[in-house]
Amino acid sequence: MDLQDVVSAGVLEQRELLEQGAVSSQELVAATLAGIDAAADLGAFTQIRHEQARAEAAERDRERAAGNVGPLHGIPIAIKDEIDVAGLVTTFGTRANSTPVKADAEVVRRLRAAGAVVVGKTAMPEFGQWAFTESSTYGVTRNPWDRTRTTGGSSGGSAAAVAAGLVPVAIGSDGGGSIRIPSACCGLFGLKPQRGRVPTAPYEHLWWTLGVSGPLTRGVLDSAIVYDVIRGNMPDSRFTAPDPLISFEQAARRPATGLRIGYSTKPHTPLAKPDRENVRAVLDTAKLLAELGHSVFEVDPKYPEYLHAFYPQFFGGVRDEADHVEHPELLERRTRQTITMGAWARRPVVDWAIRQGESVAHKVDRVFADCDLLLTPTIACRPPGLGALDGASTIRAQIRSIPMVAYTALWNVTGHPAASLPAGIGEDGLPLAVQLIGPSNGETTILTVAAQLEQARPHARPVG
Repeated sequence: MDLQDVVSAGVLEQRELLEQGAVSSQELVAATLAGIDAAADLGAFTQIRHEQARAEAAERDRERAAGNVGPLHGIPIAIKDEIDVAGLVTTFGTRANSTPVKADAEVVRRLRAAGAVVVGKTAMPEFGQWAFTESSTYGVTRNPWDRTRTTGGSSGGSAAAVAAGLVPVAIGSDGGGSIRIPSACCGLFGLKPQRGRVPTAPYEHLWWTLGVSGPLTRGVLDSAIVYDVIRGNMPDSRFTAPDPLISFEQAARRPATGLRIGYSTKPHTPLAKPDRENVRAVLDTAKLLAELGHSVFEVDPKYPEYLHAFYPQFFGGVRDEADHVEHPELLERRTRQTITMGAWARRPVVDWAIRQGESVAHKVDRVFADCDLLLTPTIACRPPGLGALDGASTIRAQIRSIPMVAYTALWNVTGHPAASLPAGIGEDGLPLAVQLIGPSNGETTILTVAAQLEQARPHARPVG
């Protein structure tokens, strides 16, 4: 296998080649860094660890020679720029921070303990507010399928890096769809985990109950492997999730038939209308699931109102992150508007919103009394062109984001796990995607069915 093919391979393939000695971590990381440099115009990365990553790769090779090997040993990985990596500035997509942090976030610590080599930080809109990865600081992040189109957001840099084959996995976060939306735009698998599944330390929370962290990958099994490394509670976690009965990797490898899968193309908001191709992707996937032996039927989820719980946490989350930056005068004009508009979103209001979100979660649990999984579109529209945020105020940016979050944001309020997975190619040459939502702590069921769909309908990759 050519070294460039190794760089663009997935986690499992890279791990096997490293184990076989077909490639060293030093060779793999050096080629990865060269590929990242060559693709600078993609706008996927904001910071690159050239010297540090090479040194860590050499150490991984020494550890392998000594027989000390972890599940991600020697594999390059990228981290969204709101997650702490020691020695780098945690920018949150802003110019308002300038001092490198001294310690890794818990997620990064676990990845390193498993042997991963962090090669850099990926782009995001300021504080992850928008479904488009564009900022006045870092410019736009381009979709590898069509560089005139958006990657979605807010984990758009992570999505672009993986879709372009620059790294096999990148860590993102999801506070309203920010793992799933970029995965849908870029033809990736992206699972938003159950609330509390992955620790947020050293931060108490990510947008209060809304935000969670997780990987974006090209394949389901790769995602499961990484989740088995980063999941697990900490004693001081604000939210926790019970350990699954089987590992995520086991779930992605097991067969399954006879599940009850409901489908719906109804968005959470009447302001969004799904594109006909996205509807077709759901119907085609429902047909395929039936052929695979599942009981598939249309449902009306009767989605409850949720924005009264979402917006206090959105505004409160942005305000909280902005309160901790070093140079607030350097924040984008649009972010300053968000902060002003959200002046009311203080702790008592946010605590009320969290309680309201728990009530919403109980209401949507009724959907899962009749089905094991819910199948929907991931986004309502096709991936739009670049420049969605050009000249946009906070209100206009929110309006433009509606078709992107119309199927995703509810599940951040409720905390349920949900994943976007590829569903073919649209007439515009861009990926189609569908979303699988599970009951509370239902990631293993999602992974099993997503892997089954992936095997029956292999994921495509961008050309060139």
